[in-house]
Amino acid sequence: MSTVLADLFATIVSRRAQPTPGSYTAELFAAGEDEIVKKVGEEAIEVVLAAKAQGDDRLVSELADLLYHALVLLAARGLTLAQVESELQRRAAH
Repeated sequence: MSTVLADLFATIVSRRAQPTPGSYTAELFAAGEDEIVKKVGEEAIEVVLAAKAQGDDRLVSELADLLYHALVLLAARGLTLAQVESELQRRAAH
């Protein structure tokens, strides 16, 4: 597991358990799962747009946003990054 992703996910889980005033992550959790899912969708669209016409730097930035929001969704559902890694490993074995 990437240390950066693991550390980010740990921070996200922490913000869910102990909301920090002014934290965007805490605000997302407070807004609820529908808002989190909406953000994942928006970021996915932005990834596609960046890939088609906005250059590699913008693509990387938008992918980072998408990964972040996907991790927030995982935490909101009580799922873990390790579960996603296990699924990827399962797929690689086939």
